[in-house]
Amino acid sequence: MSKRAWISAIASALILCGGMAAAAAIHSEVPSRLEGKPLLAIADESKKKSLKDIIFETQKLVVMIETDDGTQGSGFLYNSEGDLITNAHVVAGAKKVKIKTADARELEGEVIGISTVTDVAVVRVDALAGTEPLQLVRDEKAEVGDEVMAVGSPLGFQNTVTTGIISGLGRSFEIEPYLYSDLYQISAPIAPGNSGGPLVDRSTGAVLGINSAGYEQGSIGFSMPISNVIDIAESWSKEPMAELPELEVSEESAVNEADAKVEEFAGYLVTHFYDSLNNADYVYAYSLLGGNWKEGTSYEKFREGYLGTLNVVIDDMHVKDSRDDKATVIAVISVDERVDGKYVLSKYQVTYEVGYENDQLKLVSGKGKAIK
Repeated sequence: MSKRAWISAIASALILCGGMAAAAAIHSEVPSRLEGKPLLAIADESKKKSLKDIIFETQKLVVMIETDDGTQGSGFLYNSEGDLITNAHVVAGAKKVKIKTADARELEGEVIGISTVTDVAVVRVDALAGTEPLQLVRDEKAEVGDEVMAVGSPLGFQNTVTTGIISGLGRSFEIEPYLYSDLYQISAPIAPGNSGGPLVDRSTGAVLGINSAGYEQGSIGFSMPISNVIDIAESWSKEPMAELPELEVSEESAVNEADAKVEEFAGYLVTHFYDSLNNADYVYAYSLLGGNWKEGTSYEKFREGYLGTLNVVIDDMHVKDSRDDKATVIAVISVDERVDGKYVLSKYQVTYEVGYENDQLKLVSGKGKAIK
């Protein structure tokens, strides 16, 4: 995986969150009655779902998008034609893109619409046609205090979920060549790779906006209301652009993550590993292990070892300076684990070595000991 990310300063702090991204759905044929008619799912606010249900259903329909030059971002399925909404800066300059779904399929997508003014684009993935899309809040706006979650692939960690609230309304700024206006300000932490992912209402699972930018310092992000861009997205779905405009994002907006030290992301990877286990996503947690670790531990053995684990909480974490492009993470964790038919609370000190393998950050090795 390339480590390129999109970043641009607003008062030396604002960044675009494109550069990496997560999940999609199951392929089926498009019924004839749906051909040529992009359908939008409208939220039914009378139905309340648990947070775990909303996370599970949303992750399946959020994908990672990657271009030939290594740029990565997020996108989400918004209609039954197999069309994804994303940010324009994620797919700028590309016609064909690679799509990675939550179930680890790699599909081909085609950019069928992209704006030169508003940071929005639509990508068509034929293999996803006929899949039920995410629900959209098309006509209403969120309010300050509404609980939300951002879904995407920050720093390439697919299926990452962060939660927060709408903390401000009507924010506006410019990051050339795009104009951003009437944005939601959110407290849900987002990072490079979240760009194009959905901002979701925690109580209904409906999409409120498109996560597009954030501040390097502090938990502040910005999301475009879906109601502001859905009309243009739908117009491209009905009539794809015959020729895409050429777009160039300022070189000042982009940095190469290879210049970043491993320890800056090592703690994030360990946290993401335990988040995956807590969500019972053993397949994805196993994918974060390095090659040598996997050779000595089969997936079946790995999964079996965590089936009795109910919840993991990181009590303390320390990241040592990197050496030879590796970093050491030492953490103290509290674990609810099943012992003799009932759950008990245990504590462990765990040590992980984190490093890059084939341009992807991995848990190269790990060990732990019980704390009494």
